[in-house]
Amino acid sequence: MFELMIETQFSSAHQLRGYKGKCEALHGHNWRVQVTVASDKLNDIGIVVDFHDLRAVTNEVIHSLDHAFLNDVFPFTEINPSSENIAKWIYESIKKKLTDRDCDLSSVTVWENETASATYYE
Repeated sequence: MFELMIETQFSSAHQLRGYKGKCEALHGHNWRVQVTVASDKLNDIGIVVDFHDLRAVTNEVIHSLDHAFLNDVFPFTEINPSSENIAKWIYESIKKKLTDRDCDLSSVTVWENETASATYYE
């Protein structure tokens, strides 16, 4: 089995509705996003997927989050823009775009700072 990972980032602000503490106030993060795909085979040139292509798909998904107030971006208008929900939304959005690729999306990890992250996988 082969596993590939790319990392990218975006900056945004959010506030957690219903949270009792500092995070209910408006604040921002420089988010790091790690996307991991897996495959048990290589294509005819010996790769699973081009890193550039995987990064382009990921950046297309997170584009709407960059320099945004996440609480105003769907689906975070309806669900809390927590690290967990952001990771799941990015995962589901990338998965839809990888249907024509010969690899499976393994996981998406979203880091809100150097020591705290949330990972989503099926």
